Amino acid sequence: MHPNSLTAGIDLGGTAINYTFLDQESRFLIEELFEHPALSREGPDICLQQIADGLELAAAKAGISLDDVIVAGLDTPGPASAGGVLSAKGSTNFVHPDWAGFDIRANLEIKLGKPVTYINDGNAGALWGHFVLFGNATDKTSVSAIIGTGLGGGVVVENVVVKGRLGFGGELGHVLIPYQSIPGIEGIHPVCNCGRTGDLESLCSLTAISKTILPYFLSKHPEHELNAISDIRQAAKKVRGMAEAGDHLCREVFRVQAQALGLFFDQMINTFDPDVLIVGGGAIETGQEFRDWFVSQIRAGMPGQRAEQAGIPIAIMPNGDTAGSRGAAIQAMHYARAAR
Repeated sequence: MHPNSLTAGIDLGGTAINYTFLDQESRFLIEELFEHPALSREGPDICLQQIADGLELAAAKAGISLDDVIVAGLDTPGPASAGGVLSAKGSTNFVHPDWAGFDIRANLEIKLGKPVTYINDGNAGALWGHFVLFGNATDKTSVSAIIGTGLGGGVVVENVVVKGRLGFGGELGHVLIPYQSIPGIEGIHPVCNCGRTGDLESLCSLTAISKTILPYFLSKHPEHELNAISDIRQAAKKVRGMAEAGDHLCREVFRVQAQALGLFFDQMINTFDPDVLIVGGGAIETGQEFRDWFVSQIRAGMPGQRAEQAGIPIAIMPNGDTAGSRGAAIQAMHYARAAR
């Protein structure tokens, strides 16, 4: 591999595409977000051209030539196969009918005239969090949970993202947890959008706040000010700020989320014995006091561990808004090095 060879990271979201570039010394050439509008709702032809156009702009921003980019890494939301074939049933971000069963990786490869690797957005974030802590070390294991509209993340073992047979490995949000052991939520019935009752996402996601946890607590506290807001989704948007300010009910919402995450992490500890547990997403992109409290509640939700496992650290994922593109660029660099 030429010493000036670069990889690109392309994070295709619902409303924006974020880009970065990674060099051979593991330096990112764009420090902050570099976004271009996403046109995924317009269908594959327009969207892929939009990705290519934005990559040209990003290269100009970084002061590099696209000729120096040997592999481009792409990440998107799922559902999609490990190779980048989108689900025939579509998804929230790929509603145009032409996306059904579309091989976005192979077609972007044709559009760019370069090899393209594919990874889903949760796994890309997990790979970035792992890289921040361990660099290119090949003997470490991490488990990442990223709290967003749903619950994403992934497992990285020896520098490789666990994908599984068809690419659905690391779908951490749909792991069932013994939520009945969380105190103070007796009688709650958390149903996930996937149809399961009591998986991690059903309690630990932004959707879970408006769908399940906030209505549960408001029904028990009719005097609370958020009951005056008729639209529960609008009320849910105020919960984090009020929790940071110390509102007891809103803190209870996040206590439940953190302790659900603790139950999940306990399962991951007993499955992988990881070097670190990583938490990312909007729930912890807050002030230090609230972040420390949230991590303490994750610990409080964990059953007792064996002495050898009790000290596994819980880390906060840095630069969460750039995690996808950076993880995709890292995946592409792994591919480039393996191809040498």
